[in-house]
Amino acid sequence: MKTILSSQTMDIPEGVTVKVNAKIVEVEGPRGKLTRDFKHLNLDFELIEGGKKLKVDAWFGSRKTTAAIRTSISHVQNLISGVTKGYRYKMRLVYAHFPINASITNSNTCIEIRNFLGEKKVRKVDMLEGVQIFRSEKVKDELVLDGNDVELVSRSAALINQKCHVKNKDIRKFLDGIYVSEKGTVNDEA
Repeated sequence: MKTILSSQTMDIPEGVTVKVNAKIVEVEGPRGKLTRDFKHLNLDFELIEGGKKLKVDAWFGSRKTTAAIRTSISHVQNLISGVTKGYRYKMRLVYAHFPINASITNSNTCIEIRNFLGEKKVRKVDMLEGVQIFRSEKVKDELVLDGNDVELVSRSAALINQKCHVKNKDIRKFLDGIYVSEKGTVNDEA
């Protein structure tokens, strides 16, 4: 059965401006600007109460369409926390015998992984746009990825993780690699 109108609203915090133009949501805050395209969804986006709330409507929506309302609001909340706090992923270099040598190049936008399982091959991973990578000063063998867009930060972490995939060995025994150890926001430690 189709519901005539399903809608949900969300509050926009102070210091953040949200613009909606033809299902493209643009969020601007102290850390920068992020945009998200929702054209593939059959939803209506509207700013109400003078830009203090965002309202998402679905007219005559199926169960999938009404579920997309909450999903789109979650995406906008991720954009808002990205431009206010920023996202930080921490990754640990794990090795049993051959120490992994990770060097950061290209002004914190690229990482080169050497000596993985004693191999001579240099594995190079470029960070996605807007993601910075650097070594942790406090913890040995820890990488820190910072950015405003949670999807780009997590995808960059996944690219690093996939580059250190152990092939032709028993992965229960060979646990070497670079793994995500912590997910959070940049402002958590400050």
